[in-house]
Amino acid sequence: MEIKDRILNHAHQLFMRNGIKSVSMDDIAADLAMSKKTLYKWFENKDQIVEASMTRHLAGTQNECTVMINAASSAIDELFKMLAWIKQEFGNVHPSIFYDLRKFHPATWQLWQAHKNEFILSQIKENLRRGIAEGLFQANLDMEVLSRLRLAQIELQFDPELYPTRDFAKERVSVALLEHFMLGVATIKGHKLINQYRNVTDEE
Repeated sequence: MEIKDRILNHAHQLFMRNGIKSVSMDDIAADLAMSKKTLYKWFENKDQIVEASMTRHLAGTQNECTVMINAASSAIDELFKMLAWIKQEFGNVHPSIFYDLRKFHPATWQLWQAHKNEFILSQIKENLRRGIAEGLFQANLDMEVLSRLRLAQIELQFDPELYPTRDFAKERVSVALLEHFMLGVATIKGHKLINQYRNVTDEE
C-alpha cells in the first residue's frame, strides 16, 4: 500500500501542475524513479491512476473542510477560512484540469460532479443557514437559488474562456467572486464583519 500511495501522491502532483492530458505513464514512472513495469503492477492504465487519485483527494478534501468549518467562529469566518484554503489548494492547479477530466476521464469527472453537487452544495446551504441564524445573512434568502449560484462560481473561476489565465490570476478571481457573493447575502451586521476581514473602514 505504501508504493501505491507514493504513486498516487506523485501522479496527483503532476496532474495538478501540468494538467492531466499532458502527463503520461512514462512521466509518472520517471517522476517516481520507477520502472514502467513496476508502475503497471499497481495500475493497468492512466485512467485508473486518475480515478484513484481523485477518489483519495476528494476524501481528504471533505475531511479538511469539515475540520475547518467546525473551527470557524461564524458563517463569515467560515467563508474567509474557506477562501484561504482555496488559495492554498488551487493556487498552483493547472487551468486545464477540469476540461481534461470532463473530456478524457468521464468516470472520474462524475466523482467530481458528485462531490460538488452533494458535499459542496450541502456545505454552502449549511453556511447560509448558519449565517441567517447568526443575523449575518438576510433572513429571506432564496437558499436553493443562491447555493447553486455559489456552486457555479467555484467552477467558473477555472473557465479559461471566461477568465483567461494570462489576464486573471485564480486568486484574484476567487476573492472577487466570494466577496461579491458574501456582500450580496449579508445583513448590515454581516457587512460590518466582512469589512473587518477585508480591512475596509468605510461606513455602511
